[in-house]
Amino acid sequence: MTQIALITGASRGLGYALAEALAPEYHIVAVARTVGGLEELDDAVKAKGGAATLAPMDVTDRNAMAQLCRSVHDRWGGVALWAHTAVHTGPLTPTWQLDPKDWDRSMATNAHAMGHLIPYIAPLLGTGGTALFFDDPKGGEKFYGHYGASKAAQIAVARSWAAETVKTGPKVRILTPGPMATAVRARFHPGEERDALATPADEARRLLAELW
Repeated sequence: MTQIALITGASRGLGYALAEALAPEYHIVAVARTVGGLEELDDAVKAKGGAATLAPMDVTDRNAMAQLCRSVHDRWGGVALWAHTAVHTGPLTPTWQLDPKDWDRSMATNAHAMGHLIPYIAPLLGTGGTALFFDDPKGGEKFYGHYGASKAAQIAVARSWAAETVKTGPKVRILTPGPMATAVRARFHPGEERDALATPADEARRLLAELW
């Protein structure tokens, strides 16, 4: 029986690469706001002989995520793997110039969404599943005010969950990707030599190799 992998933030970057790497051994449930990116992922997964279920929605939409998780439960009973890569990355800026909209969006996507995603998805993982989170320790660095703070909050919640489930499951892992040639990286570091960076596909394979 094919296992189910839920990827939140699957339309590009590391999420896209993880989904592609996991197919066809896993059926991919791909969540993202960008429909075009999800459709491209669907083509890539099918090219490997796999299958995907596309869920074009925002992880901050509590009702939409509840409906999705209920549908996953009713159709498959649960998921074996959840990889959470959805993130909002506002432009780097001095802290005293933080844009309120970027602050709110960063906190909503990177931190507040954890308050419903974990309670909704934990029952799908049961005691034997694995949840993956991806650290990017920028908290306290200059110009990273909203991203650094919101990402640090996300990882703090994940670490608490990991500590709570050591004996009971599910397995909660926090991995740290290396610098990748992604749109996020280009936004933070314009003009950087991209040839020296890992591709998301290579980094996805390296990170998954740490699990098994």
